[in-house]
Amino acid sequence: MEELVKLSNVSKWFPIKKGFGKKSYLKAVDDVSFNVFRGETFGLVGESGCGKTTLGRLMVRVYEPTSGKFLYKDSKEWIDLFSLKPSEFQPFRKKIQMIFQDPYSSLNPRMTVLQIITEGLTDSMLSQKEKKEMAIEMMKNVGLRPEYLSRYPHEFSGGQRQRIGIARALILKPELLICDEPVSALDVSVQAQVINLLMSLKGQYNLTYIFIAHDLAVVKYISDRIAVMYLGRIVELANSNELFANPLHPYTKALIASVPVPNPKLRKLRNVQPIQGEISSPIDPPTCCLFASRCPYAMKVCAEQIPQLKAVEASHQVACFLY
Repeated sequence: MEELVKLSNVSKWFPIKKGFGKKSYLKAVDDVSFNVFRGETFGLVGESGCGKTTLGRLMVRVYEPTSGKFLYKDSKEWIDLFSLKPSEFQPFRKKIQMIFQDPYSSLNPRMTVLQIITEGLTDSMLSQKEKKEMAIEMMKNVGLRPEYLSRYPHEFSGGQRQRIGIARALILKPELLICDEPVSALDVSVQAQVINLLMSLKGQYNLTYIFIAHDLAVVKYISDRIAVMYLGRIVELANSNELFANPLHPYTKALIASVPVPNPKLRKLRNVQPIQGEISSPIDPPTCCLFASRCPYAMKVCAEQIPQLKAVEASHQVACFLY
């Protein structure tokens, strides 16, 4: 498979001022590396605050990185998008789009649906008629009626607003679509509709997805490969089926074990051990395994060194001293 994206040692540290001129850093993303193949869905999971949304926003340059490289393959040439000036990055904004988590706050309430969807076409040489025709076609593709174009966001449900956000991203015909928890704010029945819509649009537009979520059931359903994040670092990366069939990192095991089982009889048979201990602070964290204080298998080396992400099988990587 052809690689489309390579992230290398990407970090984002937010400075925090303390008293007497002291400065600390909140390490939201710390030394993250992975690659994404063209046409695949790459899942990124972890509990709230692990840095997955920050990582997504780094890739669309909402935030500027502290360090690292974001290599993007454009016409058989690798380009470090983090090294580009804002004016130089502008052409890549059409190729990399983002669907935001909250469909309520991500749409401008003062703009009509037509204005929202065609906003990204402002600098194009298209006429107003051509823009409207493109918006009508996009509305049909995401399952909305064309007559809704003159309405405002407050007139729609949450699922409809998220479809508008999807149409706004797709009208620029991107190659890479970063989905930042696109269904977490929706009802369960609507979640299934939006997920199935994203899967059908992927084939229709030849898209590559980076799917960010904390719902493991959704990520397993839609993703080809999955990376697990904990406090700004990737602790495990594997194919979707392999990760759920054979989780290696203690944190991944705890995450999968916490998924609710709808069958009461099976639920009673499960021996789920809750994670004990305190979460390490992301502000100036210690130079050791950040999960060591909560890990039942922690060893002496875990409190002394940071485990690196290493391959234990052909398509399975884990950052743990147990392997």
